[in-house]
Amino acid sequence: QLARIQTDSVVEMLRELYPDLRFEIAVAMSTTGDKILDTALSKIGEKSLFTKELENALERNEVDLVVHSLKDLPTSLPPGFTIGAVCKRENPLDAVVFHPRNCGKTLSLLPEKSVIGTSSLRRAAQLKKKFPQLEFRDIRGNLNTRLKKLDEKEDFSAIILAAAGLKRMGWENRIGQLLSPEDCLYAVGQGALAVEVRAKDQEILNMVSALQDADTVLCCIAERAFMKRLEGGCSVPVAVNSMLKDGQLYLTGAVYSLDGSDSLRETMQTSVNYPPQNEDGPNDDVQHVGITAKNVPGQAQEAAENLGVELASLLLSKGAKHILSVARQLNDAR
Repeated sequence: QLARIQTDSVVEMLRELYPDLRFEIAVAMSTTGDKILDTALSKIGEKSLFTKELENALERNEVDLVVHSLKDLPTSLPPGFTIGAVCKRENPLDAVVFHPRNCGKTLSLLPEKSVIGTSSLRRAAQLKKKFPQLEFRDIRGNLNTRLKKLDEKEDFSAIILAAAGLKRMGWENRIGQLLSPEDCLYAVGQGALAVEVRAKDQEILNMVSALQDADTVLCCIAERAFMKRLEGGCSVPVAVNSMLKDGQLYLTGAVYSLDGSDSLRETMQTSVNYPPQNEDGPNDDVQHVGITAKNVPGQAQEAAENLGVELASLLLSKGAKHILSVARQLNDAR
């Protein structure tokens, strides 16, 4: 349902921009990630979990564009594909949804040993450290399924979800607590929608580039470059927070051990205040961590990518590789 709402919202924007074109939502597909619900995401270990089937349809020209949650897309896309647009980001923070009996509480007010559901190693690692009195357990399934598990059973006192998904579903009233970046840094790309297209399809690329939100693109390029340099994925706890203010891009990045006891966190900034250039010709289609942003100055995109790489390199120089490889081994052994 959420995937459909996200797709509908992108198609609606395109219809407004191009009233003479006809857009058809041709296919609703289930992906590997949707089908394997009895295993933690971090254990399935395939980066293209939610995207491969959709990319196959793109490759066969059955569809011309695919709408994804950007956080589901790996930092390196298969050859022949690109993210042609990143739409304006919804609130990227994580949200706590409480069991009805805990209505009005916050995580710090829950009784000791209360069980919190999350399928994310990133969320669990940060929150275990902050709330050692709580227990964290895997919960899988789409938003509807997870909320049903929370409401109808007594297994969980609360679950953690992305605020963006709840908002898009019209369930903002279920948010009991928004987790600030001090409590919980968010996932790379969280809250942003990506439109994936065939890299060589100039017509479609030009069309979807009108959806591009420059600030969101620059933040997400920095976040994805950080993740790529760390070789992070959903099997290790990597988290970010980014912000653009007065032409400066600020990126905070962190890595955690599985129990949150060991962590590294740093913030860096760079200027992305570059004027639009006339970048005619092949330069237009330079990809930055899988994103082709035609109407965003190339120098600004480069600066954002370099920021992510430099921040990751700083963490690696302080021992991030060790923290992540231990986390990966422990997760594989679970």
